[in-house]
Amino acid sequence: MSAPTTPRVPAAPSAGHRSRHRTRNVTVMAVMVVATAALIVVSAGVGKVWVPPIEVLGSLAHHFHLDLGPLPSHPNGEGALWNVRFPRIVLGLLVGAALGAGGCLLQGVLANPLAEPGIIGVSSGAAVGACLMIVLGGGMTSDWALAGAAFVFGLFTAAAVYLLSLRDGSTSAIMLVLTGIAVNAFALGIIAYLTFVASTAAREQIVFWQLGSLAGATWDEIWVSAPLIVAAIAAALVLVHKLDLLALGEIQAASLGVNVEVVRRQVIVLVSILTAAAVAFSGIIMFVGLVVPHVMRLIVGPRHAILLPTSVVGGALVITAADLAARTMLGDADLPLGMFTSLIGGPVFFILLRRSRHAGAGW
Repeated sequence: MSAPTTPRVPAAPSAGHRSRHRTRNVTVMAVMVVATAALIVVSAGVGKVWVPPIEVLGSLAHHFHLDLGPLPSHPNGEGALWNVRFPRIVLGLLVGAALGAGGCLLQGVLANPLAEPGIIGVSSGAAVGACLMIVLGGGMTSDWALAGAAFVFGLFTAAAVYLLSLRDGSTSAIMLVLTGIAVNAFALGIIAYLTFVASTAAREQIVFWQLGSLAGATWDEIWVSAPLIVAAIAAALVLVHKLDLLALGEIQAASLGVNVEVVRRQVIVLVSILTAAAVAFSGIIMFVGLVVPHVMRLIVGPRHAILLPTSVVGGALVITAADLAARTMLGDADLPLGMFTSLIGGPVFFILLRRSRHAGAGW
């Protein structure tokens, strides 16, 4: 009689496998950082005033007190770089990083691949605030009033979504998503009403704000949004281990010492800050927070220790590339950035879904 066989336990990944995986992730991150840096240099030089890449690098070096490379030869080159293009590029980097991080956090804490920053009402709430200010100002509202109203209303709407989804002191992922859908629909109704009662000038401003754009970015806007976005991303990095445990399921994560409700609340606060700070100055930009974390998950895997940083860099890379294309594809015309990301992001997301279905991958 043969001896009973014991079940075979899957072997843990070998040290060599872990090392190769780590090397690949580092390589992916390095390639993305280099690609983003190259795009920054190219984007800064493209426009009505052409500045060669070597002169862009020379201007950057001189502003950091390094005597390297030539300054722009065009008499308006320095002004074009530092008053128009670099503020626009830096704001785009911040917006992309915020949306990429926000999408990654929400998809992790809700275990929902369709989650993106707008699902908790931040974007629609910000739009309500901006539209209200535009209507009250008759289409002559200042950028700072718009940004302030968008930021406050975005945070308020996210808080409302969370409080309305509470039941017996806690909330579930499905209740949060469903409540977000309901609140977003209500906010869209308010936006439609404000658009209807607005004057012609105000209506045009409402439409263009919702299409999203980085045109007219200033350093003052960057000094306001940068601390909020950088601090929120830094705080999110502290939560990556808990997000990995949440991927096992709420019950399993709780048995391993994770306070699921506290983590969910922390993520909602961070995503609200990230998204509100991003859309306050740029308007609504779609699909970045949805598509970028998906792509990064396919490339580097589900571990948030690497997924979150790559989503941050990936979001910055996508916005930089999209803004460069939006302002150069039709000559002097400056296409709305939100429209451009939607036109590209929709088909890309559909392709990702088809590929994952054919591969039998679980989402």
